[in-house]
Parts: sequence; structure tokens; C-alpha cells
Amino acid sequence: MPATPKHPRELAARALCRRAGNPENTMFEGKPMWMSYLDEVDTVLKAIGWDPAEWMPEPDRKAEHQR
Repeated sequence: MPATPKHPRELAARALCRRAGNPENTMFEGKPMWMSYLDEVDTVLKAIGWDPAEWMPEPDRKAEHQR
């Protein structure tokens, strides 16, 4: 079975994590390290006129609002 494609927000966050020299999947504050870059990704998406919420599947939107 082929792997599920990663969400564009995740791909961008993983890229920023690698660029900073951090291992993507190392656990940081109970989550993979790449997740700590999602705020930066959302800032860039908003700056170019994209609403990050539009890119999130429904379960992820609910989790974001609970933060």
C-alpha cells in the first residue's frame, strides 16, 4: 500500500526543521520536532494570502483550536 502523501503544511515544517539542522522526528515537548515549525509555516502562508485553515483536514482544524 502506498504511503499517504504528506500535507503541504507538514512538508514545509519538515523543510524548515531540516534547514535549522534539527532532526524532524525527534520528540520535542511530546510531539515530533517538525511540528514546532507549524507556526512559522502558517505565518508565511498568511503572508502570501493563503489561509492555513483551508489546507487542514477537518480533524486537524479541531486540534489547532484546542491549543
